[in-house]
Amino acid sequence: MAGTPIRNIPVAARDTPTSIYIAPSLAAALDALNDCGAAGSPLAGGTWIMRSPIRHEPLRPHYVAIGRIAELTAIRIGSDAVEIGAAVTHAALAAALADLPEFAGLAAAAGRSANPAIRAMATIGGNLAASDFAAADCVPALLCLDAEVEISGRDGCERISLAHFLEVRSTLASGRLLTRIIVARTERRTAHIRLPLRRSGDYPVAIVSLSVRVDAANRINVARIAVGSVESSARRWPRLEAALLGRPLDAAEAARIAAELSDEFTGRDSVDAPAWYRVSVLPGLVRRAAIAALGS
Repeated sequence: MAGTPIRNIPVAARDTPTSIYIAPSLAAALDALNDCGAAGSPLAGGTWIMRSPIRHEPLRPHYVAIGRIAELTAIRIGSDAVEIGAAVTHAALAAALADLPEFAGLAAAAGRSANPAIRAMATIGGNLAASDFAAADCVPALLCLDAEVEISGRDGCERISLAHFLEVRSTLASGRLLTRIIVARTERRTAHIRLPLRRSGDYPVAIVSLSVRVDAANRINVARIAVGSVESSARRWPRLEAALLGRPLDAAEAARIAAELSDEFTGRDSVDAPAWYRVSVLPGLVRRAAIAALGS
C-alpha cells in the first residue's frame, strides 16, 4: 500500500493511536479504510478527533490521513452546481463562495464558525460526519440548500441527500467515506444566523439557516429553513417553511410564526446553555435571518 505510514508510535495511554497512514490518493485511502475496518477512521483537519480525550472518548487504533488528496481539497464552481471536496477547509470554502450571492448563507456559516485557527483546519466533510457535534455551522446551512453528498467505497460511489446522510452517518459501514458535497445553483436569497456562546464566536447556542425564493411581488414561493445546535442534530423546520409560503418576506411576521411553532423543538441541555433557552431564541434568529435575506 503506497503512502506514508507512521507506525509503532509509543503508546503512553490506551487513547493513543498506534498508526497514521497518509494516503496519496483516494483509492489508497479507501483501500486503507477498508483494511482497517472498525479499528480505522479518516483523519482530515483533526479538530474533532484531537478533542476526543476531552470528551472521554478513546482514539482509534488506526487513522487514514486524507488531507493531501487533491480531489478531496478541490472546489468546483460550475454553472449548475458547486461541488465541494470533503477535505476543503471552512476558510477555503468561505473564500471561494465570497462572490456568489446565492451562497451568502453558506459562506457565512463557513466563515464565522468557531474561530480563525479552527476554520483554517476544520474540514466541511468532518463537520458533516461528526455525528456527536450538535453545533456544526455548515450542517444547517447546507440542509437549507438541499445539498447532496457523495459516499465512496472500493465498490464505487453513491449520491444521497444530506438529510438522509445525517440519519445514517453514525452507522456508515467501514471503508465508506464522505468524499464530496454537491449543491445546485439557483436563484435564491440565503442567510445564516448564529447566537454564539461568547463574543469570540466559538460554539453557538442556536443556529437558523434560511433559503427563500420570492416572486415579483416579494411573496415567498420556495422556503427552506434549518435549525442547528438546538437538538442533537440539525434538521429542517417544515412547518415554518409551509407557513411562510405565499406570504411576503417580512421579518416580524416570520418571527411571529416561528414563535407559534417553536414548541416542536426539544432543546438539548448542556453546561453551555439550558434546553429551554436554545428553543426560546429561535424566533429572534428567524427574524434576523429574514432581515439578512431581504438585504441579500
